Amino acid sequence: MPGPKAIAIKLSVAEKEALEKLVKGHKTAQQLALRAQIVLGADQGKSNSQIVGELEVSMNTVRLWRSRWALFQPIPLAELSALERLEDGPRPGAPGRITADQRCRIEQLACEQPQKSGRPISHWTNREIAAEIMKQGIVAEISPRHAGRLLKRSGYQTTPDPLLADPRR
Repeated sequence: MPGPKAIAIKLSVAEKEALEKLVKGHKTAQQLALRAQIVLGADQGKSNSQIVGELEVSMNTVRLWRSRWALFQPIPLAELSALERLEDGPRPGAPGRITADQRCRIEQLACEQPQKSGRPISHWTNREIAAEIMKQGIVAEISPRHAGRLLKRSGYQTTPDPLLADPRR
C-alpha cells in the first residue's frame, strides 16, 4: 500500500540551472549538493522512495527538502537564492551567550603574543587563553575547553608555535 502522495515540484529553467550548478560546484558543501539532488529528482517526477534509493538518504530527509523547496518556490530566485533555500534553518535551543563582538575580541587576543598580555608563556593554551579572556573582561566566565572550541571553529587553534593563529584554515 503506497504512502501519502509526494509534493509535486516543477522547477523553472533558472531554478534548475542554479541547482545543477550547486551539484557540480567543487566548493559546494556535500550536504547542500545532496539537498539540490533531492529537489532535482523531485522535478524529474521521481517518487520519494526512488530518491531515497538512489541517494541513500532517509525518507524524512527527502520529505523535508522536497516540502521546504515547495514552501520557498513562490519567492523569486532574485530574492532568495537556491543556496539560501537549501541552507539549514535555525536550530532549537537557547541562543549563544557570546556575541559576535566578543568572538572578534577573543580572536584578536588569540593572534597576539601571550607576553603582550603579561603572560610568561611562549604560546597560548586553552587554559591560558580562557584565563586571559576572563581577566580582560571579554566574558565573565568561559571554560578552557569552550575557549578552545570557539577558536577552532573560527579557524584558530592553540598550537606549540609562538603564535596561536593558523591562517591556513
